[in-house]
This record gives sequence, structure tokens and C-alpha cells, in this order.
Amino acid sequence: MQPELVAVAAVARNGVIGADNGLPWRVSSDLKHFKALTMGKPLILGRRTFDSLQRPLPGREIIVVTRDPRFSPAGARIARGPSEALEVARRLAKALAVDEIMIGGGAEIFRALMDETRRIELTEIALEPEGDAFFPSLDMAQWRETKRETPRAAKGTRRTSPLSRSSANRFDTAASVSRKHVLQPPRGKAI
Repeated sequence: MQPELVAVAAVARNGVIGADNGLPWRVSSDLKHFKALTMGKPLILGRRTFDSLQRPLPGREIIVVTRDPRFSPAGARIARGPSEALEVARRLAKALAVDEIMIGGGAEIFRALMDETRRIELTEIALEPEGDAFFPSLDMAQWRETKRETPRAAKGTRRTSPLSRSSANRFDTAASVSRKHVLQPPRGKAI
């Protein structure tokens, strides 16, 4: 059985996921959520997203998608395109005996792998910042919400809602999560 491809994204109300190669907010609870979801698993990142991290994330097998043949970062594997990244991630998932491959962005990587994605862990950020990277529009006829978390009242908390496929650094300390979703496709529906 193939490992499930899971996109993990924090998305502002206006669809922004990044600005100037960084996050336009900092929400500690969401960073912890990202860490918990991705730890011990293959994690596919685009080159700009990887560069924004400033260092490889410990405890993950990172695959960086880049067209630059000279790019060779320590602590990460390289793929020349999304399909190659997925092949590498599948081999790693098998070797690690894990059933998920995580996609951490950016926008081009989310878009390129959306047809293969089986779950989206989506954090809604209660802001409308300016940005230059946007999460792909979702056809909600293709996804169903399977889980939702409502944040606590404190700033920096988040809500979670899982979405499933239905066949579905500037820091603003005032940022908070309005909702967390998990989305998945409807059962038995081909994608």
C-alpha cells in the first residue's frame, strides 16, 4: 500500500501562505502542530520554502525540489521535480515504515502535488496579510471536512479542521488561528 500524501499548510483568510520567502506571521501553536505532524516522516519542500527555514528541520527526511543542479544542501535530499520528490519520499516512507508523506509547501509544490494529495491539514490564520505565495484554490466538491478544532481564546492558538479529498519572516504577534481543518476525499470516490 502506498503511503498517504498529506499537505500541511497555514493559510491566511486571503489565501496567503508566504511573503518574501517567509511566513507573514508566527503562531507558536501552529509551528508545534507542524512539527508533530511531520516528525519522523518524509517532508517535501520547495527550494524557497527550504531556504526560508535557515536550517534543516531535525527529525524529518527532507526532500527539496529544485531546478538548480548546483544546489546541494546538507541535511536534505534533492529532487529535480515534484514527481521525483514523490518517488524519493515513497522509498523513504517504506524504509522508515511510515504511512504518510508530508508536503510542507510552498505554493508551487502544493499545486503540483494536489492531485496526489489525500489529506490536507489546514490551519486558518485570522489575518489578511500581503503576500506573494498563495495556497491553491480548493474545489470543495472534491473535499470533505473530517475534523475541526476551534482555538482557545488566547492569541496564537489555532483551530484545526481536517479536510479530505472528496474526489477533497514577518511575525505578527496578534495572529491567531481561527480554525484548523482536516480535509479528505469522500470514501470510495476516485480522485
